[in-house]
Amino acid sequence: MAMKVALLGCGVVGAEVVQLVDRQASELAARVGTPLEIGGIAVRRLGRERGTGVDPELFTTDATELVTRPDIDLVIEVIGGIEPARSLILEAVKAGKSVVTANKALLAEDGATLLSAARENNVDIYYEAAVAGAIPLLRPLRESLAGDRVQRVLGIVNGTTNFILDRMDTQGAGFAESLEEAQTLGYAEADPTADVEGFDAAAKAAILARLAFHTQNVTAADVHREGITEVSAGDIASAKAMDCVVKLLAICQRAEDGESVGVRVHPVMLPRRHPLAAVTEAYNAVFVEAESAGRLMFYGPGAGGGPTASAVLGDLVAVARNRLAGTSMGEGAHDTGLPVHSMGQTVTRYHISLDVADRPGVLARCAEVFAQMGVSIKNVRQEGSGEDAQLVLVSHTAPDSALAETVERLRGLDMVRSVASLMRVEAFSEDV
Repeated sequence: MAMKVALLGCGVVGAEVVQLVDRQASELAARVGTPLEIGGIAVRRLGRERGTGVDPELFTTDATELVTRPDIDLVIEVIGGIEPARSLILEAVKAGKSVVTANKALLAEDGATLLSAARENNVDIYYEAAVAGAIPLLRPLRESLAGDRVQRVLGIVNGTTNFILDRMDTQGAGFAESLEEAQTLGYAEADPTADVEGFDAAAKAAILARLAFHTQNVTAADVHREGITEVSAGDIASAKAMDCVVKLLAICQRAEDGESVGVRVHPVMLPRRHPLAAVTEAYNAVFVEAESAGRLMFYGPGAGGGPTASAVLGDLVAVARNRLAGTSMGEGAHDTGLPVHSMGQTVTRYHISLDVADRPGVLARCAEVFAQMGVSIKNVRQEGSGEDAQLVLVSHTAPDSALAETVERLRGLDMVRSVASLMRVEAFSEDV
């Protein structure tokens, strides 16, 4: 007897899921142990051409009725957003249905509630498609590394921003020009705010941190977030001078004392020898540093109907097998309770480029400011002369609050005309 699947949403991803379930019906039946069948599709509007080739009778606007129908076994949610997705998933879970979702925003905001409800009702919630598309990443973090201690996760988890920064680096294009090209190619939405301001990456960072450090305390609101709209040609040039490349990274890191975690999204200068520096175009990649496993990297297409639908189907097979076996294999109730420390407490490193007056004592005065804040200087160089004089300083690691205050004090010096470039620097953990 076939397992019936309810599909919530039939946009780009939902339509691709329908086609894959139909096209791979025999293979899916063999992998699960029983056929899978679309039992209904909830949409906002009926009568719209969706190109799925599905019987129109399957479409409904009553999503609640669909997810609670007695003959429905599993639910796929790809409508996105917080509501009604949250209410529908909870209704499905309470009705004993396992759920597959690609909803990063909801998981980042209220994942703990959803997963707790799933445990209480002995069903699964799987969400591989919520981060990095088709890249198998969340399951390795949840299962393969369950016996290890993850120290740090660095990820390029937004293809739009990676495409833009790659164009700025390799072709010398400006931000606006690169964004326009991304929109033309379909990598960026007409309103790119969620991507370029880092909201999308922040949601994914919250999910990664929760899995990597087994803590339910992380939500999107806890993630320090900065976008790429202020990245300039000067920043790109400064990075090149250091043999670095600029990337927007999601960074999740355990504190040195192991008592808290830091979660942040912002542009960084990354040494070109780092594996993430070679990730170009709209690709995603996540670099994991674990105590026993060492360094692991996951790479591939991070968005689009096909890759996302592939991840959804992988989860669908998993939850269907579990249901057939009468088990659930979701996340356990164990919670380390690790709190999230503030960005100011995060240990990082700054690259600072100053437009300065070309006169004796400038370097000494700037170095004095660093010393007053307890921050040491790793590298320093002076470029140009006269009106074009520029002082470039790279700090050693220090709390971000001390580094930020150092920059503010430098701005106040009469010999500093402006801060031309300011960006954090990331590397391998032992290099930072």
